[in-house]
Amino acid sequence: MALTSLPRAGRSASDGCAADRTAGSGHVGRYVLGHMTHFAFLTCAECLPEISNTAGPVDAKEELLHECESIWKQMEECQSKLMLLGTETLLPSDAKLSLLMLRWKALTVDFHQWKARNPELISTNPDVLLELGKEELQKVKNDLEMVLSTVQSKNKQLKEDLKREQQWYEEQKQMLETLNKMEEEANTQVEHPSTKRELSELKNKVLKLKTYKKELLSALGEFLDEHFPLPERRENTNKKNSSAEPVVELITLQEILEILINTLMDAPHEPYVTINESFWPPYIELLLRYGMALRHPEDPNRMRLQAFHK
Repeated sequence: MALTSLPRAGRSASDGCAADRTAGSGHVGRYVLGHMTHFAFLTCAECLPEISNTAGPVDAKEELLHECESIWKQMEECQSKLMLLGTETLLPSDAKLSLLMLRWKALTVDFHQWKARNPELISTNPDVLLELGKEELQKVKNDLEMVLSTVQSKNKQLKEDLKREQQWYEEQKQMLETLNKMEEEANTQVEHPSTKRELSELKNKVLKLKTYKKELLSALGEFLDEHFPLPERRENTNKKNSSAEPVVELITLQEILEILINTLMDAPHEPYVTINESFWPPYIELLLRYGMALRHPEDPNRMRLQAFHK
């Protein structure tokens, strides 16, 4: 089989330049013939394995081989005639343009041939056509089964996704309903008149506690003034120390207790009070001895009230 005229895609640059200088009128025919030869060869090569794998009669196979060989011989004759045609020499300056024009003409001819070509049956033998039809149907069946399997798998995945989305939607819906109920209850409690009544009751209780606190403080003051009075200043002491510094005024036991209580409430982290000269020492000893006050562990001049409320 003479295949020397078939186009090669891997030609070197020197071969391309030589072809440009020697291309002639036979180039178009050889280009078209090469495409036709390649197509006929692939067609026969594809059909023969299909027929050989089928269970058709041997005569059908031989008939098909005979038809392919006759077509091949006709193409060889056409190729031989084209090889005998002379070539025309072109100028080097027009070689590239001429080659491009020849390629364009060859592609145009190839396009018109494929456009005007009608599908031809490989063989008129009904057994061959039956086997080929069975083979094509089997391929189509396999492709459709593959598509069906893919679609079923996709549908299964979509159903699972839909189920998860519905479950998530139900959870969000229940959560929204719960929040709406909580909001309604909160609004009802705010607008309910019993809230105002409870607030007024709390205010009355606070006022009663403040009044009770004042009564307790007043009763404590009276008790302390009666049983723990301040020491009396003697006139003779003042006369003797008239030229000395003035005596510091002492504070009552009630005032000492108020200072200790306020310091403990206002600054529980630092409840100690510094003992100065206005604190009468017997009162300090009394508070320390009966556990009502505690002295600072590092500074003896500071003390604090015992935290009875803890």
